Amino acid sequence: MFGYIVRRIVAGIAVILVVMVASFFLFFLGPSQPEYSICGNRNCTPDRLADIRRSLSLDKPVPEQFAEFFTGIVTGREIHSGGFVKKCDVPCLGYSFVADQPVTTMIVQGLPVTISVALGAMVIFTVFGVTTGALAAIHRGTLWDKTLVSGSMVLTSFPYYLVALLAAIYLTIQYQVLPRSGYEPLLQNPLGWFKGLLLPWVVLGAVYATSYARYTRAAMVEALGEDFVRTARAKGLTVRKVNFKHALRAGLTSVVTILGLDLANLLTGTVFTEQIFNVQGLGLIALNAFGNGDLPVIMGSVLYASFLLVALNIVVDIVYSFLDPRVRLG
Repeated sequence: MFGYIVRRIVAGIAVILVVMVASFFLFFLGPSQPEYSICGNRNCTPDRLADIRRSLSLDKPVPEQFAEFFTGIVTGREIHSGGFVKKCDVPCLGYSFVADQPVTTMIVQGLPVTISVALGAMVIFTVFGVTTGALAAIHRGTLWDKTLVSGSMVLTSFPYYLVALLAAIYLTIQYQVLPRSGYEPLLQNPLGWFKGLLLPWVVLGAVYATSYARYTRAAMVEALGEDFVRTARAKGLTVRKVNFKHALRAGLTSVVTILGLDLANLLTGTVFTEQIFNVQGLGLIALNAFGNGDLPVIMGSVLYASFLLVALNIVVDIVYSFLDPRVRLG
């Protein structure tokens, strides 16, 4: 087990390095011109634009820029901007061209919002999705099963942003069933934090739960036909124990894979959710960076996303061994 984890971590680091190199050269060799965003409409003469490029080290060769960027992640570095020297601590992902803030600081500020939205929604869609999917598998072919399958197909056929927008209009503005969404820090106002995120949790949880119900149902129906389930029944185990301890446990392996990927996607920022429900998380930070050509923030967002995907895939592989005894980690 230990050797497997070490190998997976080493492979994950290699993947992150490849993503770092590829994304850096793709973005910095592209047509983006951040000096125009920084200069705005004020005295944007060629000399002024050249000064901005020089202060941002954009006049240096791209390999030299990458060497400075990589060194900053490991040891930190000093950044020259506007005639000032700014200290950038480890892990230094650079300074935002537009906001003139450390990229690490921007990510840390948006991280609590995104984590709050992602984890709250995950609790809802895993609990309700897995539970309803397991019940549908146990009672497959009944009215409950058919209602679940058809209802989930109807809900998932609508675009997510449309469902979120309609929920925001009808549930908070017109009928005031749920409180208006927004974000307040958990430690400062726990009740306000809960009320402000309740609607995003419900919408994200409802949309994702339909998929998890179908995944769980399909996996559990397959597991119920396996030999080990028939053996458990032949030994005289109760129906409840056979269904939930053996069949559901085996069926959850595929669900865990999807959960790891979905959680990574949610933790990198849900753009529609943050925009519609007025919560400023990592999704909007990355989106604004793409619109403004803010290359350091784009790079920081890409590295954060790749790190999450690699880390959660390692966690998923380890969880496999506990859910399914057939999986062996060498």
